[in-house]
Amino acid sequence: MSGSLGRAAAALLRWGRGGGLWSPGVRTAGSGAGGGSGSGSTEHLDALVKKDKVVVFLKGTPEQPQCGFSNAVVQILRLHGVRDYAAYNVLDDPDLRQGIKDYSNWPTIPQVYLNGEFVGGCDILLQMHQNGDLVEELKKLGVRSALLGEDKDQDSK
Repeated sequence: MSGSLGRAAAALLRWGRGGGLWSPGVRTAGSGAGGGSGSGSTEHLDALVKKDKVVVFLKGTPEQPQCGFSNAVVQILRLHGVRDYAAYNVLDDPDLRQGIKDYSNWPTIPQVYLNGEFVGGCDILLQMHQNGDLVEELKKLGVRSALLGEDKDQDSK
C-alpha cells in the first residue's frame, strides 16, 4: 500500500473501533442452505453476487469483523450510508472462502461486488472512496452516498 493509502486505511481502522459498526439493513448471511454443500460452486457464487446490489465477502461479520481489511470495507460502506447489503462470512465455510477466490480470480478477502460485478478488495474500495469513484458507482445502483449530504448541487461539480 502506498503511504497515503496506508495512512487512510489506518485512520479508518482506528475510527471503526469506536463501535456502532452494524446497521439495521445489513444482512449477514450464512454461506448457503447446504452449509457447505456446493457453497464454493460457480453457480452458487454467481447467484450470491447477483442476489443483492452490494455484496461483501469478508472475514467475520459487519458487526464483528475478524480482520482489519474487512473492518475497513465495512467502515467505508458505513461512511457512505450503505445500509442495505449482503455480507458473507468466509470463515464459516472453507469451500466458500476458496470458491470466491477462484470465482473472482482474486487471492484475498474481503471482496466487494456491486450489481453482480467484482470491484476488488479493501485497497480498491479505499482508493475508490478517496477519488470519488465510489460515489459514482453507488449512484449507478440508485444509492445516494451519505457523503454528499443534503445539498443536491454537489452532484453538478
